Amino acid sequence: MSLKNNIFFLLIFLGGTFVTYADLSLEGHYQGKNLYVQNPEDEDGFGFCVTKATVNGDPISDGLQSSAFEIDFTEFGLKIGDPVFIVLEHGIGCKPKILNPEVLLPKSTFEIQKISCTPDGKLTWSTINESGKLPFVVEQFRWNKWVVVGEVDGSGKSGSNEYAFTITPHSGENKVRVVQTDHTGKKRPSDAVLFTNTTIQEPEMAPKKVKSSISFTSGTKPIETKYEIYDVYGNIVKKGVGSEVDCSNLKKGAYYINYDNKNEKFIKT
Repeated sequence: MSLKNNIFFLLIFLGGTFVTYADLSLEGHYQGKNLYVQNPEDEDGFGFCVTKATVNGDPISDGLQSSAFEIDFTEFGLKIGDPVFIVLEHGIGCKPKILNPEVLLPKSTFEIQKISCTPDGKLTWSTINESGKLPFVVEQFRWNKWVVVGEVDGSGKSGSNEYAFTITPHSGENKVRVVQTDHTGKKRPSDAVLFTNTTIQEPEMAPKKVKSSISFTSGTKPIETKYEIYDVYGNIVKKGVGSEVDCSNLKKGAYYINYDNKNEKFIKT
């Protein structure tokens, strides 16, 4: 047999060796619950699909020769919140199924130790008992609803954690909070913090019948404010921060505007 043919057959042999097995991996953080794996028969029917399983590189020795097995994380000395990386090596003609992958998703378990906000809008808070990295969403109550104004990444550590975020205050009393939402979809808010910035002047909007633009003033002076404009169907058509809003491209009709901490209606003529 020629050298060329020898190389050809060697490549076929190696290629078949490389594709004999495949890997199924999953990562997350230990949340105190075990993982369950459905383990079908291999394609030959003489054994089961998973041939090797590891947790953070350490092998799982028990249960692989069965139609389902449990991964008990306590055997690996894991603590709540510890990172987990699982690899299931399996035959190419079959595939195992992880039945409850959500148990490795982070849960919102934080406890607020203290939370406060200065008159100029610097919000600070500290937590304990976090069990996974989840963002803290900062919300400010204005326009009769909680409005998202920012986000801070959570550390996920169970010890003491310190956070800070600067918001833009409006006139009068302000109310802010932080919120986490985990894979359950349920929001977990902190208690609301109240503060007042007495240096912020309350703006007024004019005119109520708009031809080209809206102005925000305090007394006779222009004043910048955050605003949102909605049509009668509740669709937002403009938003921003400023002392004047160009409305020349709005269609004629009724609109609603949120600004500072007020809600008003105007007519585009």
